[in-house]
Amino acid sequence: MRLHQWLLGMAVAVSCTASVAAQVSKFPDKPVRFIAPTAAGSAPDIITRLIANKLGQRWGQPVIVENRPGGNGIIGMNALTRADSDGYTLAMFHAAAAVTTPFLYQAAKFDIERDTDVVATLAYTPMMLVTTPESPYRTVSDLVAAAKGGESSDLVIGSPTRGSIPSLSVYLMGQLSERDFRQVSFSGTSQALQTLIKGDIPVYIDGVAPLVPLVRAGKLIPIAMSADQTLPGFENIPLIKSTLPGMVTSGWFAVFAPKGTPSAVLESLNIAINDVLREAEVQGRLAEIGTFPMIKSRPDAGSFVHEEKAKWGGVIAKAQVKAE
Repeated sequence: MRLHQWLLGMAVAVSCTASVAAQVSKFPDKPVRFIAPTAAGSAPDIITRLIANKLGQRWGQPVIVENRPGGNGIIGMNALTRADSDGYTLAMFHAAAAVTTPFLYQAAKFDIERDTDVVATLAYTPMMLVTTPESPYRTVSDLVAAAKGGESSDLVIGSPTRGSIPSLSVYLMGQLSERDFRQVSFSGTSQALQTLIKGDIPVYIDGVAPLVPLVRAGKLIPIAMSADQTLPGFENIPLIKSTLPGMVTSGWFAVFAPKGTPSAVLESLNIAINDVLREAEVQGRLAEIGTFPMIKSRPDAGSFVHEEKAKWGGVIAKAQVKAE
């Protein structure tokens, strides 16, 4: 009886393995849906469409981008987690939507590790601290010294939106330097930059893409970048970590699938996406919007997301940022 049960179990296992192998060998054999949790024309949308187009060319199947903006990524995440776990629905989430939204918004009922599988990392963009030609601040040390006054200090650091990686980076700077940086978060990058250039705030932090044109035009002066190492095109800009060890932050973009997607399908997707990221044309397009490819194996991509979730959860808890 036991031998019969063992043989039956082995037959089922072999059948399942063969079924998955067959599924992967012909994947995809129909259109793939690719969710972008932001509006058309935004950086996440541009990256999603770039990758989707290249995957579609490789597969000979349409990869249809579906914009599901709103709720700081919640609407897009809900659409992903309700989809079938077959590899035919993917989503591209940026760092804030993936790992900080659940800490900051009560309406976010998802956990990125519990409810999704990480497919691949795509790209990252470091933060840049900038100031105006009229401001007295030129180095990170200047900012730390000015922040000694706490609430009485004239130093205010602007950031694009509450809970964004730039905003949380200011909290991390304060925690590492043991200073209380005063911060103003705006409704978006455009409003923040207008306020900065008018001189209403002296320092601003954001991803590099919207800042580079203003730096090149002489309207803004770079103070430092939050990258882990000097990056091509930014060799003359100091790293924040040189003054505040451990101050390495970036916005990033990664692809996710519904939890339970077969591992063989996830591995196939990871390989395809990484191949796309190695293309010179793709790397050039990413560079145009201030991002750099982040090619990782699926296990390493999962570890990266786990570490980012733990990192920003700790910063939010220590800063006592309350959920809305």
